[in-house]
Amino acid sequence: MGVGSRHSGSNAGVIVVGNAKGRLQALWRRDVKRRLVAGGLDMAAALARAGMMPNARGRGAIFTLHHVRPKKIRALQTSAHLEITPDFLNDAIERLYAEGYEFIPLAEIPSRLANPTRQPFAAFTLDDGYRNNADHALPVFARHGVPFTIFVTRGFAERTHSLWWETLGELLGREREISFDFGDGPEILDLTSEARRFDAFDRFSTYVGEIDEAVAVSRIDALSRKYGVDPLQITADLTMTAEELRAVAAHPLASLGAHTTSHRAVARLPAQEARAEMRESADWVEALIGQRPKTIAFPYGTRHAVSERDYAIARELGFSVAVTTQPGTLCEKSANRLTGLPRISLNGYYQQPRYVSALASGIPFTLAR
Repeated sequence: MGVGSRHSGSNAGVIVVGNAKGRLQALWRRDVKRRLVAGGLDMAAALARAGMMPNARGRGAIFTLHHVRPKKIRALQTSAHLEITPDFLNDAIERLYAEGYEFIPLAEIPSRLANPTRQPFAAFTLDDGYRNNADHALPVFARHGVPFTIFVTRGFAERTHSLWWETLGELLGREREISFDFGDGPEILDLTSEARRFDAFDRFSTYVGEIDEAVAVSRIDALSRKYGVDPLQITADLTMTAEELRAVAAHPLASLGAHTTSHRAVARLPAQEARAEMRESADWVEALIGQRPKTIAFPYGTRHAVSERDYAIARELGFSVAVTTQPGTLCEKSANRLTGLPRISLNGYYQQPRYVSALASGIPFTLAR
């Protein structure tokens, strides 16, 4: 993101972020990247159909979902990659079923890896406890008899923590410009185009990852309130309450897993605090449904957000399965790494059944390595 000239007039001394050429280049790069990914998935699907690289499939796969809801045009689609339609979820299940997959609860993966069978398995997981998981995903899973696990963030269910990415999506999508201090003095962010809004979102995302996450989120919340956006109301609008989660957990196909209390990247926390985030999240779920969760998903789940130390902590706390968002399929070696398992994201930009086949084949991840 380029920095333009100083803004004269009433905002003297405030940096104005500009550079139209850079914005167009950023938008172009995003489009090219998506086209390249789609091309890679098409190639992987073709290789899988031809029977190439069969070992890449491994024993099975864990799929990651977030939002499952009908498609709707929003002012700024910051979570478009985390959002799929119920129809696509239905198509994905049908495609995996046609390819011989058995659908199993996430908690059964250790026993399945310990007792090999020829039939591949798939487990479905949903992060954060969005209300649309109950409204739109559960009916699809129920129609096909597919088990699923929802990972619950305590702070979202109790309305004490905000979803900063959703807050920013609302804020950046409705304003023409905003002022914020990223650390070098106040800046005016121009939000008059989609490319500029996405660049601003990327800037805030970097900011969250560079300083203390709790501090960054509190400042984003304060900024949003200044412009009339209530972060905790967004949390309440999007995520399930304790009562709603208890009702979902009563469904015979549903399980609840832990997802920490505050949804902070545990690798960036001191060991004692990371441990408390995981333990207290499990305590809360146990108090809610009377059964301690055996599974946990690490927030964000990337290599920067979770570490070997955190895999060990999850194991010491008694979790039988802990999942990341690092892509890959499961094989025999996964039995030695049950608290650091990969998952495959069903990405909102690639909602085609052939892409599900490509991802489940494991070929894209083998080629990437």
